[in-house]
Amino acid sequence: MLKNVAPKPGVGAAKRARQFRREMSLPEVLLWQALRTRPDGIKFRRQHPSGPYVLDFFCSDARLAIEVDGEAHDHGERPARDADRDAWFANAQILTMRIVARDVLGDLDAVVRGIVAAARARLPLHHPAGGSPPRGKLGEE
Repeated sequence: MLKNVAPKPGVGAAKRARQFRREMSLPEVLLWQALRTRPDGIKFRRQHPSGPYVLDFFCSDARLAIEVDGEAHDHGERPARDADRDAWFANAQILTMRIVARDVLGDLDAVVRGIVAAARARLPLHHPAGGSPPRGKLGEE
């Protein structure tokens, strides 16, 4: 596993994250049931606090945030707030992948395949499993 690159949680973010874990929507619960099995060996976290925000799902190794958006994200000031949030994470080199809740309910397998493909594309070429090799194995005589 690579070093956690997410910005440290802001004041109260961890407490909000615990609350959000207890109040997940149906699409979030269904998606978590699929992502918690580590599809293709990729680890995801749910309701991950980062900076002033709480991410629905986060893959630290791929620097990928997944947000499940319901209808509320289409109205009022939410689109502008979501854009500001996405830009904040982009500045921290984290890509935000937004998924419509209706898509999770309609075709969960396709959504998971899309998430795994996006994560795979962002993983470094050498994805360390257990750290660096022993010094004797580096080709040094």
